Amino acid sequence: MADVVYTSEVRIERVGGPLRRAYLPAEEQPVHFGMHGALAQHYKVDPAALKPHAATLDYVVAAAAG
Repeated sequence: MADVVYTSEVRIERVGGPLRRAYLPAEEQPVHFGMHGALAQHYKVDPAALKPHAATLDYVVAAAAG
């Protein structure tokens, strides 16, 4: 079996509600995950009650499409 080439060191903090702060390698500032628009409506969260942020789903789609 091949040697491990890379292990990602990521730390996640729950800020409140759907908002999370992720500390990712090579990023000077944390990345904020939350929800917006249709996702907020789906989960019955008032979109006006939160500052919209990209959801983890948005990042997964962006990573897979790249």
